[in-house]
Amino acid sequence: MLKESTLTTLTNSNIAELLAIEAENASHFVQRALRRASRRAFLWDEEAAHLVEQNRSLTGLSGIGPYIEKLIMRWIADPPRVPKPPSLRRDFLTIPQARAALARRPAWLSELKGDLQMHTQWSDGSGSVSEMVEGGEQRGYEYVSITDHSKGLAIAGGIDEKQLSQQAKEIDSVNRTSKVAGKKIRALRSIELNLNPRGDGDMDKRSLARLDLVLGCFHSSLRKKEDQTSRYIAALRNPSIQILGHPRGRIYNFRPGLSADWSRVFGVAAELDKAVEIDAYPDRQDLSLDLVRLAKKAGCRISLGTDSHGLSQLAFIELGLASAVLAGVKRERILNFMSRGKLLDWVASVRELAFLRTSQK
Repeated sequence: MLKESTLTTLTNSNIAELLAIEAENASHFVQRALRRASRRAFLWDEEAAHLVEQNRSLTGLSGIGPYIEKLIMRWIADPPRVPKPPSLRRDFLTIPQARAALARRPAWLSELKGDLQMHTQWSDGSGSVSEMVEGGEQRGYEYVSITDHSKGLAIAGGIDEKQLSQQAKEIDSVNRTSKVAGKKIRALRSIELNLNPRGDGDMDKRSLARLDLVLGCFHSSLRKKEDQTSRYIAALRNPSIQILGHPRGRIYNFRPGLSADWSRVFGVAAELDKAVEIDAYPDRQDLSLDLVRLAKKAGCRISLGTDSHGLSQLAFIELGLASAVLAGVKRERILNFMSRGKLLDWVASVRELAFLRTSQK
């Protein structure tokens, strides 16, 4: 039996970093397995060290087979020094860390009104609109925002204006069914609008104006090292969007994301009363915690979205909400605590402000 002090030395976050380092010099096949386990370590429900303490196998954890289990067991028995992660892997929360943070605000998770980013079979998701709505209903939500990709992102099955109109009919049908069944949940007609580096969208503005909500995201030129402040300000000033999604564009152990004068960016968001997103997908967690703190200081609104591509991923909301808790964001600045009516009123006010600014030019 390992000593208690040893068992609590390595967290899942530490293990994720050790796995990523181990992968750097591994053969191709083993490298892939190690990198996969490193990513999945953030989703383990329990600390691996606690499982070892209880003489339970680690192979029940996602991504862990006998070879990787032996590695982790060795590290727990004789903890190595864990260096500070590089920017590619820095400031990602694990599920145990998120749940510890949420324990500070025990009512927040149950009081969320909805999830503001998810994908369906219309683009690259695995669930139908009806299935994602049902998943939200099971979580007690009042709404879910259907944000399939727009046409410019063909690799993710992006939809065009005609498909968006067809999807709206399906959403209306699902909402009618929910209403007849006496359910409070409704699907919001939305989209993840693909933005080019100039902040322009790839869809007809009239189509976007018919939606309940528009999330704007960058998906290209995401490895630039020079300052990208102007790109973000241009996006926020795009009158079609209300939420700037996964702003940095970072992905765990793959891409560190873009740099900007974030205080200035968030200041513009606050001025326009637009929201910036905490994308809760484990590999993204974007905004990162340090930037959530800056956004809070600037006074701008926060949107939480799981970026779900399937029903099981709706649970990722814990990671996004925990970031808001740790950053000290006030409940009234988080869109997801708004009722559906108040959320739509906010969208209308943001659109009106954008119209007034455009007409004054």
